Amino acid sequence: MVDRAVDSLQMVARELSPFGGDEGKTRTLRMSRTLAAPIGTVWAAITEFDRIPQWFMPVSGEAMIGGHYQLEGNAGGEILACDAPRALRITWEYDGDVSYVAVNLAQKGSGATLFDFEHAADVEPDRWAEYGPGAVGVGWDMGLLGLARHVELGIATPLETPEWSASDEAKAFIAGSSELWAEAAIVSGDDPDAAAVAAARTTAAYTE
Repeated sequence: MVDRAVDSLQMVARELSPFGGDEGKTRTLRMSRTLAAPIGTVWAAITEFDRIPQWFMPVSGEAMIGGHYQLEGNAGGEILACDAPRALRITWEYDGDVSYVAVNLAQKGSGATLFDFEHAADVEPDRWAEYGPGAVGVGWDMGLLGLARHVELGIATPLETPEWSASDEAKAFIAGSSELWAEAAIVSGDDPDAAAVAAARTTAAYTE
C-alpha cells in the first residue's frame, strides 16, 4: 500500500468516454484500482451504512434494492442493483441532476480485489468546458483513496474534511488528480488547451 496521497494517484487507471447518448451529452468516467484486501472486505466497506462514514461521508436510508440513500450534505439516490459481493448500481442525484454510478468488484490472487467504477452523466457542453471531468473526478479520486486506506490500513478517517482539504498534501493530491483527468479528457478527444484550462479551474475550485 502506498500511503502518500499523491503517489497513490498513479495506482488508478482512468478513462473517459467521448460525448454520446441519445442527445450527445452523455460522458462516462471510469476508474479502476487493485486493492490489497479481500473482496468481502471491500464489498462491506462500500455497501454497509455503518462502514461508509468511516472512509467517505455519513449516509442514511435503506440499504436494499429499491431503497433510497442520502449522503449528508451531498448526493442521494436509489439503489438499483446489488449483487453481493460483485456489483452495485445506484442513481446519483444532486441539485436536480440524475446520473448513474456502477461499481464492479473482482477477486484477484493473494486476497486482492479489482475495484472498477463508472459514473455516467449528461453534461451540457458549456458546463463541461468550464471544469471538465475533474469536477467529479477529483472527488471520486479522494473517495477511492479513502476507501483504499480504510480496507488496506484500517484507517477510519474520511479525507473530505476541512482539516485535510487545507493541508499541503490535499492541495498536491487535488492538483495531481485534476491533471490526470485532463490527460484522460485529451485521450478521449477533448482539445488539449481547453482541457488544461478546465483542470486549472477545477484545482482552484477545490483548493481556494
